[in-house]
Amino acid sequence: MPFVKRPFHIEKPIKAFLFIIRHFNYTQGEAQRLIAKGRILIEGKSIYDRAATIEGDIEIVYFEPQSRGEKPLFVDKNFLVFDKPSGVLVHPNTMATEYSMLDEIRTHSGQNANGTHRIDMETSGLLLASRHKDAERFLKGSFERKHIQKQYLAWVTGEVTKPFTVEASIGIRDDYSTNKHKVEISDKGKYAKTEFRPLHYDKELDASLIECKPLTGRTHQIRIHLFHVKHPILGDPIYGTEFRASDNYLEGRITEEERFTETGATRLLLHAHSLQFPYGSQYHIVSKVDFFEAKNEICCKDKRRFFKKL
Repeated sequence: MPFVKRPFHIEKPIKAFLFIIRHFNYTQGEAQRLIAKGRILIEGKSIYDRAATIEGDIEIVYFEPQSRGEKPLFVDKNFLVFDKPSGVLVHPNTMATEYSMLDEIRTHSGQNANGTHRIDMETSGLLLASRHKDAERFLKGSFERKHIQKQYLAWVTGEVTKPFTVEASIGIRDDYSTNKHKVEISDKGKYAKTEFRPLHYDKELDASLIECKPLTGRTHQIRIHLFHVKHPILGDPIYGTEFRASDNYLEGRITEEERFTETGATRLLLHAHSLQFPYGSQYHIVSKVDFFEAKNEICCKDKRRFFKKL
């Protein structure tokens, strides 16, 4: 568990943020944020006063990375790039999260390193991480200004015969009574555009490998755009399945067999394949994963329950 709770005994009164700075080598801002999150406990109760003085017995909850051996694909003095496996979060959801890519990022580059963009847990592929705070600000700003180009690969249901573009606004949903989609195509949503290009069609599986270039950065953009044009991504447990299967997935009740047949694959077959961005020099980094081989994780078309109805 990367979040640990450790006891300390403090002989002389000291400002809480100063103790954290000296013991953990944090900056003042990092120390005060840790206090504001209630991570210092006295007699089992959190304190939140950033100017508090502490002494005697206390406990501190903090992030201590625990690596599982994932090595960065590319290392620069300012940033790292990992080939993230499917099924791994970028950041911990809660203090109970056992493992995330943040464990690897900070194992490699220390407390000030951080992931700089979102990738869904089940999406595999390139994750760009900063090695220090200045790099984090620069890279997050580059994403916001759309200076970083991302290209994905996806295995989708059906045959895609020619390149196409989807321009359809995306809105966040707040009603999950009829389906579990987090977002939907909506005129009231935010503008979104994605370009798609077919690379290969497997007739036996009735599945296409396609290239996806999101030109905007909306939540679940590629997933909802492909669902919208009736080529949902194979293995997607939310967009392209019946309500029961999506609900079972989100509640952790879905079996491996149900996941395979209801969604069409063992996992979400979406892969962050390449990144292009300027950082002093111009970088173009490509995943080393052979995503063509992911077709081995696709359920045969005769056993797919929902996709064959589309």
